Amino acid sequence: MPELPEVETIRRDLAASLVNRKIISLNVLSPKSVSLSVALFCSALVGRQIKTVERRGKLLMFKLSPLSAKLKISRKIVYDYLLIHLKMTGQLIYLDGPKKIAGGHSLSKTDATGFQAAVGGELPNKHTRVIFNFSGGRQLFFNDLRKFGYLKLVTEAERQELLSRNYGPEPLTSEFTLAALSQIFKSKTAKVKALLLNQKLIAGLGNIYVDESLYLSGIDPRRLGGSLKTLEIKKLHSAINKIIRQAIKRRGTTFSDYVDSRGRSGNFSRLLKVYGRNGEKCANCGRLILKIKVAGRGTHYCQHCQK
Repeated sequence: MPELPEVETIRRDLAASLVNRKIISLNVLSPKSVSLSVALFCSALVGRQIKTVERRGKLLMFKLSPLSAKLKISRKIVYDYLLIHLKMTGQLIYLDGPKKIAGGHSLSKTDATGFQAAVGGELPNKHTRVIFNFSGGRQLFFNDLRKFGYLKLVTEAERQELLSRNYGPEPLTSEFTLAALSQIFKSKTAKVKALLLNQKLIAGLGNIYVDESLYLSGIDPRRLGGSLKTLEIKKLHSAINKIIRQAIKRRGTTFSDYVDSRGRSGNFSRLLKVYGRNGEKCANCGRLILKIKVAGRGTHYCQHCQK
């Protein structure tokens, strides 16, 4: 699943192409992928512009242009945002003539940068769930191999409630303070890794960047949250921000199942110290990196450097 740096990369690139584009029609090929009936979903979106492309954690949020006063009267509910979550296998693919932008899960297991292979062939294809049509023949495709992703229309009040209920503070923001992180671990009996993966506690972190942050801060992922000392939490706070900042700068991490929003591979992978390096030597001590299961997830760490 794309994590915060990958989704931020998608957001930035799509924002450059989608902002102020008007949706002229939609094709909903998989009704289960949208939050309303197909008719209501389409009527709520057609004729409206995408004003901003925002993000919280791994959730993309497309702000919609206001309805005219005349149309407002005829609508029971006026939706302000389109929310898109790619989950495990979702893709967003934007086509504007020769310009192609693809972000999310790549279907190519051999060449993550090959556009046609990454999106499953000529579009639309068997994985296409929703097609947004814009003026000038421009199109945005929502593809999803396993249909875990979703498109959801919400009001501003619903969006605010959803964010407050489901998303904790996000790295690199003013809310992600040392005090906030300390509170997350205070008296907790859950493992450190499980706490860091909990989106309600910290938004946007996933398996890759949790493993890397714990390695950089020298903390064993199996430690209980309440066992961390003040200095350890301070190191972890710094490590999380540093890792996320570097990963965004380098457009995320690419393995066999990720392609960024320009159809390119990210290049943070060359900086990974533990993730995906099971059986390789630790860059710090020379001992072997181990892979174990923590919080139900494959976890990479160095048993010598992380205590």
